[in-house]
Amino acid sequence: MPVRPTTRLSRADLADLNAFRTVERLRSFTQAAVELGITTSALSHAVRNLEARLGVRLLNRTSRTVAPTDAGTTLARRLNIGFAEISEALDELNAFRERPVGRIRLNVLKDGARLVVAPLLPRFLKRYPDVQVDITIDDRMVDIVGEGFDAGIRYGGTIPEDFVAVKLGTDIKWVAVASPRYLYHHQAPVLPKDLLSHSCIQIRTGQGTIYKWEFRKGDEYHAIDVPGQVCVGDTVMGIELALADVGITYCPEKRVERYLRSGELRVVLSEWSPIEPAMYLYYPGYRTVPQGLRELCDVFREGMLEDPVAHSDEP
Repeated sequence: MPVRPTTRLSRADLADLNAFRTVERLRSFTQAAVELGITTSALSHAVRNLEARLGVRLLNRTSRTVAPTDAGTTLARRLNIGFAEISEALDELNAFRERPVGRIRLNVLKDGARLVVAPLLPRFLKRYPDVQVDITIDDRMVDIVGEGFDAGIRYGGTIPEDFVAVKLGTDIKWVAVASPRYLYHHQAPVLPKDLLSHSCIQIRTGQGTIYKWEFRKGDEYHAIDVPGQVCVGDTVMGIELALADVGITYCPEKRVERYLRSGELRVVLSEWSPIEPAMYLYYPGYRTVPQGLRELCDVFREGMLEDPVAHSDEP
């Protein structure tokens, strides 16, 4: 029986194979190019060269979609196993270093970016100069493993099961706030149900639903489907509209402390403000933890506990 010759993989081969598996996972040349840090045309060229060398079409492309062929699906599955082994081997090698080195990819909701990452990441970068951090800010609840992230930051209560979750700081107080000018022209609500006669700035969640504002006082609990002329998917926009006298918005108290101190915003229904779960950093527990991620958790935790009212309250 003839012996099949061994194929030697060059650096370019490995790069092209990784480029292909990234496109296959994201089903998008544009998104894959962003993740890989190259142009879309360079990525397309790399995949076509790979197909030409292998003599097999790996991806079916149309003007709107990208989907793997049967051969592409088979190759991607095997490559994912192989690249995972390579990644774990490098992580084990990094354990022999005096300090972590590598790249961490985070998916962070916008409030997490403002309250945790922006104020505390500079401390981490200074302490661990050999670690690179790639941050995607997204309020959608994404599959961090499927989309290639090492970890995510979300509010507690929204963390998927079977993930390791690290609490960052204390639980969070949520408040309804409005400008003094708005409250001058509208009678301030006394009970949560009074919001039904107000102009509220509705909030669209990362799951695409309109959020019901929650209020607690003792054993009483109310979830109000507030009315409003405008709906936003961003806390920053909600605060800016409240400052512009559009209506009442709902957000973590930490996000508006500066405006509460200056008097530009006032809390309404203060006795009903609920305390909700803190921010959590979460990651899959069944994989080797990337170099630097544990250190990042430690820096974020210590920073949030040092100053539980947050390091920055600017929108």
